Amino acid sequence: MSISKARLCAQTIKDNFVDLHAPLNALQAEQEAARCLFCHDAPCVDACPTGIDIPGFIRKISSGNTNGAAITILEENIMGGTCANVCPVEELCEEVCVKNSSEHKPVVIGQLQRFATDHLFEKSTQPFQRAAASGKHIAVVGAGPAGLSCAHRLAMLGHQVSVFESRPKAGGLNEYGLAAYKMNDQRAAKEVEFILGIGGIEIEYEKSLGKDISLDKLRQQFDAVFIGLGHTAVNALGLDNEAADGVYNAVDYIEDIRQQDLSSLPVGRNVVVIGGGNTAIDIAVQIKKLGAENVSMVYRRDLKAMGATEYEQEIAQTNGVVIRTHSKPVAIHTTDGKLSAVEFEYTQTDSNGRLVGTGENFSLPADQLFKAIGQSFNPQPLQDSECPQIVAGRIQVDEQQRTSLNNVWAGGDCTAGADLTVEAVNDGKLAALSIHEYLK
Repeated sequence: MSISKARLCAQTIKDNFVDLHAPLNALQAEQEAARCLFCHDAPCVDACPTGIDIPGFIRKISSGNTNGAAITILEENIMGGTCANVCPVEELCEEVCVKNSSEHKPVVIGQLQRFATDHLFEKSTQPFQRAAASGKHIAVVGAGPAGLSCAHRLAMLGHQVSVFESRPKAGGLNEYGLAAYKMNDQRAAKEVEFILGIGGIEIEYEKSLGKDISLDKLRQQFDAVFIGLGHTAVNALGLDNEAADGVYNAVDYIEDIRQQDLSSLPVGRNVVVIGGGNTAIDIAVQIKKLGAENVSMVYRRDLKAMGATEYEQEIAQTNGVVIRTHSKPVAIHTTDGKLSAVEFEYTQTDSNGRLVGTGENFSLPADQLFKAIGQSFNPQPLQDSECPQIVAGRIQVDEQQRTSLNNVWAGGDCTAGADLTVEAVNDGKLAALSIHEYLK
């Protein structure tokens, strides 16, 4: 067993990483929009975390007003383009669509949303204008979905915004952490360019909280502060040999897929992925697309308990990934310092609902192992300043995203809630509106 580079030719890799769904053309979009019943009390709107007027934008598509449809989307969700590609619509808007039944498919809301937003971005038009300058200046920490959403809404309201981003590019998860087959063609970068096009937003790159800037100083220098740090730490397995050659953090490798030449990446023949969430699915599918021969995704509970939706699980299985359940890792085996196998123990749920081992083990040969058992918020960058209240490992906020500090708001994955792009965007929007009221 060995890890190699360029197991597949460049053209095959390119073909493997085309869009998961081909975009709708104008005729397809018009026909699909005609299926919508334009419900008055539409359940899809209630299911959307950002509250997009879904019947409204679909009606505009059906009447040929595609630009208007996109504006309707972006008024509530400035990252509606990204969310059209990565939102778990099968558990949100499309799940509750009144068309969704055993006999009929739901209206493909996500694909219609992509059709509208792609149309607007291709025209490179900026439909939003800033209000009169307020004279207020707000600091936003983190140029991810929450931070950029907050910054854009504040800029619309006439405020000046300075965004401090630790990386050399903006976009956060959208730029660095999403599967390449979901977000290709530099879509994340184009969306950032569109957001900044409103004006009034300046991004200072490679500026890290706790290193280059501090929360105390930001609070002194700016009228308000929004924290959108996201997840900053990767959970470990806690096993010996976790640093062996061939063992990777899934999030780091996904970033490499997003930022590097795909033919330069190391690819094993026998690959094991530990985890049951979307990150585990994303790395398992992508390493298979890069040429891995055998990919096993191993999870400690059953399929229903997985963080990944049934739809995501189907993507993995149709791409040749084997999903093994009721198995927990107990040992990483090496030969001459290199990964050679991963040992698991079968698990079961006892009468009290607790997960327990059965005492029966098995091993999977492996030359590449990806850890995808979750990420967490690391509060270390806040330690040298007066720190907002942290509960259960995340910054505590109220319904308006206010922290325990009077002029500090927070949102996204560093706060409690579902770790979804759409939720982070909504957090940023709510925080911006709250900051605006505070500044008035």
